[in-house]
Amino acid sequence: MQPIYVLLFVCAYLALHSSVDGIGVNYGLLGNNLPPPAQVINFLKSKNIQNIRMFDPNTDVLKALENSGISVILGARNEDLQALASDPNFATNWVNTNVIPHASTVNIAYISAGNEVIPGPYATFVLGALQSLDSALKANNLNIPVTTTAALNVLGTSYPPSNGAFSEDSIQFMKPVAIFLAARQSPLLANIYPYLAYSGDPTHIQLDYALSRSTAPIESDGSFQYNNLFSAMLDSLYAALEKIEQSSVEVVVAETGWPSAGDVYATKGNAQTYANNLISHVSSGHGTPRRPGKALKTYIFALFNENEKPAGTEQNYGLFYPDMTEVYHVNLTP
Repeated sequence: MQPIYVLLFVCAYLALHSSVDGIGVNYGLLGNNLPPPAQVINFLKSKNIQNIRMFDPNTDVLKALENSGISVILGARNEDLQALASDPNFATNWVNTNVIPHASTVNIAYISAGNEVIPGPYATFVLGALQSLDSALKANNLNIPVTTTAALNVLGTSYPPSNGAFSEDSIQFMKPVAIFLAARQSPLLANIYPYLAYSGDPTHIQLDYALSRSTAPIESDGSFQYNNLFSAMLDSLYAALEKIEQSSVEVVVAETGWPSAGDVYATKGNAQTYANNLISHVSSGHGTPRRPGKALKTYIFALFNENEKPAGTEQNYGLFYPDMTEVYHVNLTP
């Protein structure tokens, strides 16, 4: 084979078999018109998407994931946290039902005990749920990191990023959780939405800053310069972890995205710009000003538009329609 044909073959192979480092998607199921899980998993493979997040341990999805090579964040439902925290047998049964049957054939990256429950009525159960799940997994010789997923409302202060600090309502829960995560070298999962910050205050936040469209610094924070709001929001969480002396805890962005319809700021153009700039930023390996050069693991919300979510923007975060056609084009290959 001539060298030029070898090169073309290699490039074609890489295009078919490579994915963007650090990027995944959220696979939600709140739609009555979504394709069956087996079809979705094949679709993900065809789009070079190798990392997904599930919000609950859906048996059909887990079965479809077997031997797919796709990595998954597996969620435990918020309403199960109290039982997980208080009843070791419930945690054992949860692992036996949702993890053991798939552990040898599905790459479970993390298990998330709850989604956005701190602060709130379930917050008091998070640490106990983490401990119970960790014990149940270890009893089966499984080293799957357990963690929880926080929204940025855990912060009482977030601007400038170096002032990031947990709120009074959150710190009593976040500090012991962070200590647990640090001891086990597990990451904290976080949901970070520049769209929500921008749509809540478009007067003071520049659209280019929210969409990561600026190449020049827009915000200065001491020695740190920010040209995108995503990095600033992430660094505010790192600053908060530093203030409780848990700077070793890595943050994985479990959700971020921009809706394509539902309000004046939610357009396909803005959504496409945000998603592609995010992918470019994550895959660059530049990290954030506070964590330069640190790999950013990030999951885009969401795979599909889901018609059983609340009307408006909530139904329009998908990269794809339920018929698996693009809502807008995203660069999912390197």
